[in-house]
Amino acid sequence: MNAMKPLLRSLFIPTMLFLGACGCCEKVVAPPPAAPPPPPPVIVLPGLGDVFYDFDRSELREEAVVQLKTNANWMAANAANNVLIEGHCDERGTSEYNLALGQRRANSARDYIVNLGVAPARLKTVSYGEEKPFALGHNEEAWAQNRRAHFVAE
Repeated sequence: MNAMKPLLRSLFIPTMLFLGACGCCEKVVAPPPAAPPPPPPVIVLPGLGDVFYDFDRSELREEAVVQLKTNANWMAANAANNVLIEGHCDERGTSEYNLALGQRRANSARDYIVNLGVAPARLKTVSYGEEKPFALGHNEEAWAQNRRAHFVAE
C-alpha cells in the first residue's frame, strides 16, 4: 500500500487538471424559462354611462338617446346585473323641486330603456336632487355636469 501512495499522488494532480480543463471549456447554459401562456382575449363592451339634461328639463336630448341605447346593450350583455338609475340636479331651485326633477329625469331614462326591451324589474330609480353633485363648482360648466341620470350596476 505504501508503494501505491507515490503512484496515486503522481496521478492525482494530472487527473485534477484534466477534469478541470474539461469542465471549464463548455459554458453551462440554463434553458430559457417557459413563456407564459397568452392572455385570454378581452371583449370590451361599452359600459354604463350617464345621461345629461338641459336646465329645468327631463326630456331626453339626442346624445342621451345614443347613451341609453348603449346602456341597454350593456344590460342585454350583463343579464345578471340590475341597474339603479339615480336622478341628479344642479344646485339651483329648492330641495323639494330638485328631488322631483331628479325623479322625472331618472324615470325618463328608465322608460326609454324599458321601451328598448329591458325588463322593468331590472331597473330601479332614485332621486338625489342636488344632494350628490358630480362637479363642485358654482357655474354653468359645473351645473351642466350635475344635471344627469347616473347608472349604477348592482
